[in-house]
Amino acid sequence: MNMASESHMPGPVCLTENTKGHLVVNPEALENLSAITQPVVVVAIVGLYRTGKFYLMNKLAGKNKGFSLGSTVKSHTKGIWMWCVPHPKKPGHTLVLLDTEGLGDIEKGDNENDSWIFALAILLSSTFVYNSLGTINQQAMDQLHYVTELTDRIKASSSPDNNYVEDSADFVSFFPAFVWALRDFSLELKTDEEPITPDDYLELSLKLRKGADIKSKSFNDPRLCIRKFFPKRKCFIFDRPAWRKNLAHLEQLKEEDLNPDFIEQVAEFCSYILSHSNVKTLSGGITVNGPRLESLVLTYVSAISSGDLPCIENAVLALAQIENSAAVQKAIAHYDQQMGQKVQLPMETLQELLDLHRDSEREAIEVFIRSSFKDVDHLFQKELAAQLDKKRDDFCEQNRKASSDRCSALLQDIFSPLEEEVKEGIYSKPGGYRLFIHKLQDLKKKFYEEPNKGIQAEEMLQMYLQSKESMTDAILQTDQTLTTKEKEIEVERVKAESAQASAKMLEEMQRKNEQMMEQKERSYQEHVKQLTEKMERDRAQLLQEQETTLALKLQEQERLLKEGFENESRRMQNEIQILRNAMKNVFFPLSRRCTIS
Repeated sequence: MNMASESHMPGPVCLTENTKGHLVVNPEALENLSAITQPVVVVAIVGLYRTGKFYLMNKLAGKNKGFSLGSTVKSHTKGIWMWCVPHPKKPGHTLVLLDTEGLGDIEKGDNENDSWIFALAILLSSTFVYNSLGTINQQAMDQLHYVTELTDRIKASSSPDNNYVEDSADFVSFFPAFVWALRDFSLELKTDEEPITPDDYLELSLKLRKGADIKSKSFNDPRLCIRKFFPKRKCFIFDRPAWRKNLAHLEQLKEEDLNPDFIEQVAEFCSYILSHSNVKTLSGGITVNGPRLESLVLTYVSAISSGDLPCIENAVLALAQIENSAAVQKAIAHYDQQMGQKVQLPMETLQELLDLHRDSEREAIEVFIRSSFKDVDHLFQKELAAQLDKKRDDFCEQNRKASSDRCSALLQDIFSPLEEEVKEGIYSKPGGYRLFIHKLQDLKKKFYEEPNKGIQAEEMLQMYLQSKESMTDAILQTDQTLTTKEKEIEVERVKAESAQASAKMLEEMQRKNEQMMEQKERSYQEHVKQLTEKMERDRAQLLQEQETTLALKLQEQERLLKEGFENESRRMQNEIQILRNAMKNVFFPLSRRCTIS
């Protein structure tokens, strides 16, 4: 985001609004996102209404006011609100804060809407803060029932064969880090009389209960989902910020009126979130900026509005379609700029032009490779290759025409005086033919000595001489100083010279064709080389993501075994095996897949 970002967004704007039970995207918010060229760190906060979410978000923004706190039981926010500010700890990054409407609004009573808001917050954020009051008890878990619905709300892949187990592995790779913020916490953090950390408390609260009855299932389901989908998790506890009577006006209170422990806890929370929240990325290490986040919002909300499940893969592919198309245009613009600076037509040789093309083409492919991603079947790179081929052919044709035009003007300028002398009969006299040939040779030499004629010089000269053969022959036949035999010899000499010139032109034409074929092969190899290198980088990135997911799942499996939940451990083992099989596929040779032909 540029330096004027704060003036562009002095406060939050509505990103998605709940209108008559439907989610609608606010154009003003999209306009703000489209202007952010920097990578974005997206922090979303979700929780029941009136749990103090706004205060934490305002502190993250470095402000006392911004997100409205509201002052009644009625949930104030309607939809998801967004505030984009320069990241206070990461120069060159933008912090995007997303605040959801209060879940469980007693007036709306719309659980369907709440579930979609929850799912959208998961999809868009890189850090997900769940805000609740009191302790982590069954009531708190029941309020987090939305997490058990995630696999019913989100698809990781568009493949009809993809099942829950595969989705689970995919979800972990793109789900945000999970932070539970416990407000008005009053317990003493101890177990067996030993002090524990808030993180320890969270892990103890996520322990499962033995039993196969409905009550045990209801107890275990949200805990299993949190453990399965959010292996990266953190917990913060907050004392009551002030006396109850002052809570409704929390944003107006001065710091000295607040609980000092609460102030310290908020500072610790903000420091952690700002330091540890990562840039929002997509599968393959694709960094999200404002326009990309804008595209994700539009794609997800469009899917929800049409009754479909938001699909991560489809959203990324839709984004890729937009960006890959722009990448082609960006690459072509770079090629045009480079060739415009380097090429001065006509070029003296075809190879000179092809060398300039090759350098500019290589840079254009580099521009495309840097800007593109998820180019399925390399369709956009094929389009780029086709456009670059046409650009090369167009330059060759422009070069040929520029040379032809230059030579045509030169021939007219150099040989027109000779033609005038022929018309005046200067060579229609005894000895005129030899005089004419001598003058012709001088003019040919003069033509050859002219610079910047280009690749058509020989062909244009021979075409001109051939067009004047009848004139030359007429002068020869009327020259009375030559015998019949000498005239016959001269005719044969002219024919031989013409045949030699034709053979030379044919040879030159073949050489040009060979140069063009060689350039086409070099172009293809350059595309393949850069594509192969990109696929290797993408493969390494994917493997790294999968290894991270695998390590987290192995940790969770070990915890389940320690807790004695063998059935859950076996299910986790199935997920681990599927992930390992997927990792093996990453090692298939690239050569057979890397083609743009």
